[in-house]
Amino acid sequence: MRRTSGRNARRSPRPATGVLVTGMGATTPLAGDVPGTWEALLAGRSGISPIDAPWVDMLPVRIAGTMRRDPYSDIERVRRRRLDRSQAAALVAAEEAWADAGRPEAEPERLAVVVGTGIGGALTILEQNDVLHRRGRRAVSPYTVPRLMPNGASAAVSLMVGARAGTHAPTSACASGAEAIAVGALLIRAGRADVVVAGGTDACLHPLSLGAFAQMRALSLRNDEPELASRPFDRQRDGFVMSEGAGMVVLESAEYARARGARVHAELAGAGVTSDAHDITLPDAGGQVRAIQEALRDAGLTGADIGHVNAHATGTPQGDVAEARALMTAVGGHPVVTAAKSSTGHLLGASGAVEAILTVQALKESLVPPVRNLEDIGDGIELDLVTGPPRRAEASAALSTSFGFGGHNVVLAFTRA
Repeated sequence: MRRTSGRNARRSPRPATGVLVTGMGATTPLAGDVPGTWEALLAGRSGISPIDAPWVDMLPVRIAGTMRRDPYSDIERVRRRRLDRSQAAALVAAEEAWADAGRPEAEPERLAVVVGTGIGGALTILEQNDVLHRRGRRAVSPYTVPRLMPNGASAAVSLMVGARAGTHAPTSACASGAEAIAVGALLIRAGRADVVVAGGTDACLHPLSLGAFAQMRALSLRNDEPELASRPFDRQRDGFVMSEGAGMVVLESAEYARARGARVHAELAGAGVTSDAHDITLPDAGGQVRAIQEALRDAGLTGADIGHVNAHATGTPQGDVAEARALMTAVGGHPVVTAAKSSTGHLLGASGAVEAILTVQALKESLVPPVRNLEDIGDGIELDLVTGPPRRAEASAALSTSFGFGGHNVVLAFTRA
């Protein structure tokens, strides 16, 4: 067990097998890779812009976070026909992560893949349904089924790296990417894999999805000021901004990574996964508190050890208050807190994975990005939020929180390598 001072001193034993992050990859509305995304986040730039599509005039919401680099541009033309946009994004992020890890030569039977998604290949379903009605069944693509499957992205990544220790596809709404990373850690701890490629992906900027979220009054309506629309924790927040993208990490057992001399970004020290059984859409601070506490116990940490939190913080009036209360209860008001969605928008099932990567970056560089558009902190939010320039923070441990419709709560705890 690790000895540190602070409250809640009683700790659970650490797992016998440590889990290390050795590779990271992402494609987001800020940039087509991790370095570009991190640089833009530190600079306080926004990835939100007007939607450039003929159907946008039918909607009350006309802004979104489109991937800065088209994922199909990195994939050969013949393969593009076989991939939904969400799958193409997953492959781009996975390739970056795999290369960043040095392309580990793991035995295929000891290599697994876990890729979560909130929506899956919905663009393919909608597109091919239109083809069916306009042109008839013979015009429907023969690749429709593998493109629309929720496990299609995970399967595509497993084919890319040759994984045979299991290919999994958790679907837990906006917590999907974070849960995929938690599942990856479990596979390593259970001795079922030495290396796991894990993360999340979503790409469904479509009039149906945007219109449906707008009907729920979940989306920001700041169409005239897209860069100011995503405002986590701000008093004037009016909903999230829907985005697309993917994030992937390579996880390795400590023994395997050290034996091959791998470069290590951070340790995935613990994970907490809970469910609310409360409401299909409304958040429950109690379930979030339990997830945070479980992640701390799993990591052998206390709230006093946490120096930084990358909050889920979507910018909805109720969600941000519930999370702020959960963090104050489970961790306290001392960690330096940021909210990446203020710059990226909400990447749905990819958000937890991308934000896990950003949490690792903050630990590595002892630098926490600012919360963009935070001008007046809302009522009920008593957190140490970063505004203005990035904040220096010498944290040895950090949390990344992810919560999804259906009452899914996932919290990841990272420590310095």
